[in-house]
Amino acid sequence: MATNFKWLMAAAIVVAAPAMAATPREMLIQAAFQATDKAQALALVNQAIEQAEAGLRANPRDKEAFFQHAMGIGYRAKLTRKPADAKASRKMFEQFVAQYPRDPEAQIAIGGWHLDAIADGFLATTVLGAKKDIGVAGVDKATQLGGDRAFFKGFAAMMHIRLDPKNVGVARTLAEQASRGSTLTPLDRIGKRDADALLIPLRSGDGKAAAQLARKLLPFGRLAD
Repeated sequence: MATNFKWLMAAAIVVAAPAMAATPREMLIQAAFQATDKAQALALVNQAIEQAEAGLRANPRDKEAFFQHAMGIGYRAKLTRKPADAKASRKMFEQFVAQYPRDPEAQIAIGGWHLDAIADGFLATTVLGAKKDIGVAGVDKATQLGGDRAFFKGFAAMMHIRLDPKNVGVARTLAEQASRGSTLTPLDRIGKRDADALLIPLRSGDGKAAAQLARKLLPFGRLAD
């Protein structure tokens, strides 16, 4: 009887324990790749920014907090189209790249910033200073530094085909590599899933359909119009 009582008490403690709070990275992944409502996505992004800022107050040298703060500001710019946020995130990404030049996340972030600004037509060249060559270089460098991780190859495939629907060969090669790549993180699993989907039009040589799909699969592409 005593043993049963102890088991019941232990079970009650487990049930009563609060769920672990989501990290800024987890919230930004949910906002970018799962949310279908703009208000929901923006709320998640703002919450991630607040938590990242709290992390930086506790430790100004926290690499993860700095990166997620920069990502959050960049995502907020994409959702609200505020040039001040877009410029601020670019400066933070540039600082991160300067400090960690061989970090594939740093390279994909700065490359994605430039190519996203161009694709969104968000006052890209005149106000934000977005440049295609810097964007492509960052994305391509990330695929080299990221090894066989699926995320970097899959993301690069989508970026290349969105930028140029005629670039089927390069996009297909990257998507094939992503499909066979390692899936160590949630982002890698997303990268592999999206690469598998992208390969359907790419294997049939339909770059236009692949580009349209890439726009849906890239961050915030699932938001209702």
